[in-house]
Amino acid sequence: MEKEFLAGFGNRLKELRRRKNLTQQNMADAMGITMRNYQRYEYGKINVPATTLNFFADFFGVTTDYLLGRGEE
Repeated sequence: MEKEFLAGFGNRLKELRRRKNLTQQNMADAMGITMRNYQRYEYGKINVPATTLNFFADFFGVTTDYLLGRGEE
Protein backbone atom coordinates (compact mmCIF):
# COMPACT_ATOMS: atom_id res chain seq x y z
CA MET A 1 0.00 0.00 0.00
CA GLU A 2 2.85 2.40 0.77
CA LYS A 3 4.32 1.94 -2.71
CA GLU A 4 1.01 2.89 -4.34
CA PHE A 5 0.66 5.91 -2.07
CA LEU A 6 4.17 7.16 -2.84
CA ALA A 7 3.71 6.52 -6.55
CA GLY A 8 0.47 8.52 -6.53
CA PHE A 9 2.16 11.39 -4.71
CA GLY A 10 5.04 11.33 -7.19
CA ASN A 11 2.68 11.35 -10.17
CA ARG A 12 0.78 14.36 -8.84
CA LEU A 13 4.06 16.15 -8.13
CA LYS A 14 5.33 15.43 -11.64
CA GLU A 15 2.08 16.65 -13.20
CA LEU A 16 2.21 19.92 -11.24
CA ARG A 17 5.85 20.47 -12.16
CA ARG A 18 5.14 19.92 -15.85
CA ARG A 19 2.18 22.32 -15.77
CA LYS A 20 4.60 25.04 -14.71
CA ASN A 21 7.09 23.99 -17.41
CA LEU A 22 9.78 23.30 -14.82
CA THR A 23 12.51 20.70 -14.94
CA GLN A 24 13.49 18.45 -12.09
CA GLN A 25 16.65 20.53 -11.82
CA ASN A 26 14.57 23.72 -11.50
CA MET A 27 12.70 22.15 -8.60
CA ALA A 28 15.87 20.92 -6.92
CA ASP A 29 17.39 24.40 -7.21
CA ALA A 30 14.27 26.02 -5.73
CA MET A 31 14.43 23.60 -2.80
CA GLY A 32 18.19 23.80 -2.31
CA ILE A 33 18.66 20.05 -2.79
CA THR A 34 20.27 17.85 -5.41
CA MET A 35 18.32 16.81 -8.46
CA ARG A 36 18.72 13.18 -7.44
CA ASN A 37 17.10 13.89 -4.08
CA TYR A 38 14.20 15.66 -5.79
CA GLN A 39 13.82 12.74 -8.18
CA ARG A 40 13.34 10.41 -5.22
CA TYR A 41 10.20 12.37 -4.28
CA GLU A 42 8.86 12.34 -7.81
CA TYR A 43 9.64 8.66 -8.37
CA GLY A 44 7.97 7.72 -5.08
CA LYS A 45 11.14 6.33 -3.54
CA ILE A 46 11.11 8.22 -0.21
CA ASN A 47 8.57 9.57 2.25
CA VAL A 48 8.00 13.30 2.22
CA PRO A 49 8.65 15.24 5.44
CA ALA A 50 5.85 17.60 6.52
CA THR A 51 7.94 20.68 5.84
CA THR A 52 8.64 19.51 2.29
CA LEU A 53 4.99 18.65 1.75
CA ASN A 54 4.06 22.18 2.83
CA PHE A 55 6.69 23.61 0.48
CA PHE A 56 5.21 21.72 -2.47
CA ALA A 57 1.64 22.78 -1.58
CA ASP A 58 2.63 26.45 -1.31
CA PHE A 59 4.85 26.36 -4.38
CA PHE A 60 2.17 24.84 -6.60
CA GLY A 61 -0.84 26.51 -4.96
CA VAL A 62 -2.58 23.28 -4.04
CA THR A 63 -3.60 21.69 -0.78
CA THR A 64 -1.60 19.07 1.03
CA ASP A 65 -4.70 16.87 0.76
CA TYR A 66 -4.43 17.04 -3.02
CA LEU A 67 -0.76 16.08 -2.95
CA LEU A 68 -1.56 13.19 -0.61
CA GLY A 69 -4.39 11.96 -2.84
CA ARG A 70 -7.08 12.84 -0.30
CA GLY A 71 -8.82 15.59 -2.21
CA GLU A 72 -9.27 17.35 -5.47
CA GLU A 73 -7.13 20.24 -6.63
